[in-house]
Amino acid sequence: MVYKKLNDCYNSIKDRIPFQPQMALILGSGLGDFAETLDIKGTIDYKDIKNFPTSTVSGHKGRFVFAYVGNVPTVIMQGRVHLYEGYEITDVVLPIRLLTLMGAKYLFLTNAAGGISFDFKAGDLMMITDHISSFVPNPLIGANIDELGLRFPDMSNIYDRDIQKIILETAEKNNIPLQKGVYIQTSGPAYESPAEIKMYRTLGADAVGMSTAIEAITANHCGMIICGVSCISNLACGMTGNPLTHEEVKETADKTAEVFKKLVSEIIKTVGNL
Repeated sequence: MVYKKLNDCYNSIKDRIPFQPQMALILGSGLGDFAETLDIKGTIDYKDIKNFPTSTVSGHKGRFVFAYVGNVPTVIMQGRVHLYEGYEITDVVLPIRLLTLMGAKYLFLTNAAGGISFDFKAGDLMMITDHISSFVPNPLIGANIDELGLRFPDMSNIYDRDIQKIILETAEKNNIPLQKGVYIQTSGPAYESPAEIKMYRTLGADAVGMSTAIEAITANHCGMIICGVSCISNLACGMTGNPLTHEEVKETADKTAEVFKKLVSEIIKTVGNL
């Protein structure tokens, strides 16, 4: 049933895809304007795809954008869907599987995240080195889709270590400060409590958000090569005296946008020409 739904989605748009993408890029909260700076060759709104989930979150445009980043054919997701919107887990990760059917080899994940590490400050960028997904459902539960991947996929190199080296070198070359750390996903939509943040820090997490990890699990299952960067939009609950708001997340992401665009562009150009 899940695989049939995926194929129905693909068949409903395959004639509108202008090229086979090499890179897939998912833009998180407040970061969607990156796509507007590129030479766009085509767009497909999520609402126009048969049985496709649509985002209900402010700041998520909800469309695929097909464009070249340098000479790298790239499909960009302007907005994603989340567990907290009420979708089944298979619908939340359906876009990742659709990117696989489009032919994308690489997946670049971005998000706005709360900083857990005391070394972070709002506005930092963090390369994701690993993740913790133990607090959300595993997207591979249920009958395995053999056409996509193995029943028991290895997770020892989710965020490809060779790509991590490229990201670090790219940031240094362009004088872009870059943190690195472990991302933990929670279900949301409520922000985490101070006690939960303390627990996550004890577990080894450096940043927290409501997406990304389950997408990475799904992409890894499909054989994609994955990397990720978080925009630290705020320090997590209990680390300052201020309440957390989605407006703060978007505001910080907007302030960081130019540096983020530069880093993402240069990484894609380098990785796409490997």
